[in-house]
Parts: sequence; C-alpha cells; structure tokens
Amino acid sequence: MNETTREADERRARSHRARLLSVLRVQYPDALADRGYRLLHPTTGDPYTGDRRHLVATCRGVANFAVGALADGPDWCLDAAEHGLRFLREAHRADDGGYRLVVDADGDPVDRTRSAYGHAFVLLAYARAVDAGIEGAAADLEATRALIDERFRDDRGLLRSDCDADWTEREPYRGQNANMHACEAFLAAHEATGEERDLERARRVAEAIAVDLAAETDGLLWEHYTADWEHDFAYNADEPRHQFRPPGYQPGHHAEWAKLLALIDRYEGGEAASGGSTPEWYRRARELFDAAVDRGWAENGFVYTHAADGSPIVADRYGWALAEAIGASAALAERAAARGDADEADRFREWHRRFLVRTDLFRGPAGVWYEKRLPAAADGDLVAQDPPGVEPDYHPAGAFFEGWRSARGALPEP
Repeated sequence: MNETTREADERRARSHRARLLSVLRVQYPDALADRGYRLLHPTTGDPYTGDRRHLVATCRGVANFAVGALADGPDWCLDAAEHGLRFLREAHRADDGGYRLVVDADGDPVDRTRSAYGHAFVLLAYARAVDAGIEGAAADLEATRALIDERFRDDRGLLRSDCDADWTEREPYRGQNANMHACEAFLAAHEATGEERDLERARRVAEAIAVDLAAETDGLLWEHYTADWEHDFAYNADEPRHQFRPPGYQPGHHAEWAKLLALIDRYEGGEAASGGSTPEWYRRARELFDAAVDRGWAENGFVYTHAADGSPIVADRYGWALAEAIGASAALAERAAARGDADEADRFREWHRRFLVRTDLFRGPAGVWYEKRLPAAADGDLVAQDPPGVEPDYHPAGAFFEGWRSARGALPEP
C-alpha cells in the first residue's frame, strides 16, 4: 500500500467516524424517553407525539448506540444502548420469551404479533450489545438465537413468516426481507462472538436468497415467496406502495445484500495474496451492487421498486436505500483492495463519493433523515415517517459505521 492510499484511507476512517457520531449526537439525549426511545421529527427535531414503541425501532436504537461505542464514541453511547436494552427486555419481551411488535410507553402490548422481521432485529440488538461489552447481553443473544431456531427457522434453514401470540403462523408466506436481516444479525453475532455457527447460518441464508433463488430471476432478488419458497409474483401486486411488502424489485435491497455478501467474503478471508477462499461471494456482491445502480440509481436517490425490465413501479426515493449503497460501496472497495483489484476499488470509491454528496437531499434541518423524497422533480417533496415508525436513522448510522471500519480494514496492522 503506498503512502497516498494509506493517508486517504485514514481520512475516510476519520470522516466516517465523525459522521456516525454526528448522527448519534442528534439522537442523544432527545430520543431517550423515560423508558425506551422516541423518534425525532426531521424538520423540528421534536419527539413524535404518542406513546407507541415499535420493536424494530427499539432494536435499531440499541444497535445504533452500540456501534457508536464500538467506534470509541463518548460514554453516553453505551449508556443509551443500555437504556434501550432495558426497555427491550422489560416491555417488548413476553413471558414465553418472544417479543411483542408494538407496546406503549408503560410496556403494555398494543400488537402482540411475533414478527420474523422484528426478531431478526432483536438478535442484531443483542449481538451489537455483546460486541460493545454490555453486561448480560450474551445470555440474551444465546436465548434469542435459540428462539429463532425453535420458532422461525423452517426446513430450509430460513425464517418463516409472522406468527400470532400463540406462535400460529399467520399466512403461508416467506419473505426475503426478514431473511436478509437475519443474515445481517447472524453476521453481527459472529463479529461479537467469533462463533463459526453464526457465520455458517449467515452463509446459508445468503446462498439461498441471494444466489439460488435469484438464479431463477436472472440474478435479481424477488421479495415474496410461497411457503414452499416458490416465487410469488402476484403478491401485493395491487398494493405498489405497501409499507413493508411492496411488489417488484428493490434496488435498495440489492445494495444491502451486496454489503452483506462483501462481509461474508471478508470473514472467510478471501484475499488474493493468500489464495483465500473462493471469490464467489465477492463476485456476487459486485453483481448485486451493479444491478442496484444500473436499474435503480437516479442521481437524487434510488427508485423504490422496479419491474424486471428496469421500468419504475414506485419511483419515490427512500433515504435508507441511499444509506445502504454507501455501506455497500465502502465494503466492496475494501474487498476489492484486499484482493488486489485496484481498478474495482477505485470504481467503488467513486460510487461511494457520489452517494455521500447526495445525503443532504434526505437530511432534514434537525439533522434527522426524512423517510423519502417524492420523485416529481430532483428536489421533490420530502416525507417524514409516520409514527410509531421504525427508522431512528439506523441506516445512516450503519452506513457510516461500515465506512469507518472498511476504511480501517484497508490499513495494515500497526
């Protein structure tokens, strides 16, 4: 590594750490309620009214502050993560060990759904807490891993669908989104514990969703499946703006999977100099990234969904998709450099730069990101998320965390 590249990576690492801590400083302390977290409005910075707390938002808040601690942030990062963990355990967790989807500020259940997607984030929250050194989180991580195995994993080793409070499955549905976040959570658990079983579970999910099933759709990632893991192309076809399960292909999820596959490549030690492991994860990650930008990038963000031919279905630009592309391009630049692929490393760094300069299109006056931008024009109307909401700037925080550690990973050991 020449000195110029080393200095550039050092600057990138410092810049991304500063961006991460800036996101968290906007949240702290205003996002902390007496119990749990509150979402902040991107225009005013005021907490949302109402007392409903969503499981995903609670877990994402814990993960946010925990990665702040991992990046050597101020002491309040750890305090804020522990604050959220208490609410996760005391309010969301039911007597049977499962987690309620929505509760009020007192911990009384509003929606007792046992969400596969939500439980993936429970696993992520505990994994990040373990990695940050929070006392007692290791036992919760182990219990959540066992719960997912018992209640959600199907015969293929993937997550099944949402359940009622008695664990009766609600519909014969399988979704890539819950499984993508399960892969993310297993990778975080591997980072926290070093256990091979977590990496193996992440690989199994990734291979099934991002390789095997995608081979049936020309390499693109479909969102919805039957209980037998057959593509369900008709699912929600009449609800193109469904909040969580829209029809079509999502460029943001292609970028998100590109990041996850790059991480698997990293943890399998794929490096050109040592021979490493098979380059298939790296190759597939590049394909998914290229699919995201080729079909979805519109300079002011990514279109939300598109058809197989690339024509937009919903052209709204969501902030989370841009954030995931920031993390993906950082991780892929690191993997390309590790493999001695200098041209590709430069290409991903250029994409990374292009994405970063677009963040101002989504960040509100209070410093919090809007949910989306409507596509009527390059500076279309901005839309904040509806309460109770699930996005406490988790995607931007994760993007800058990945940018920080990817840049650090490109440096030689001191």
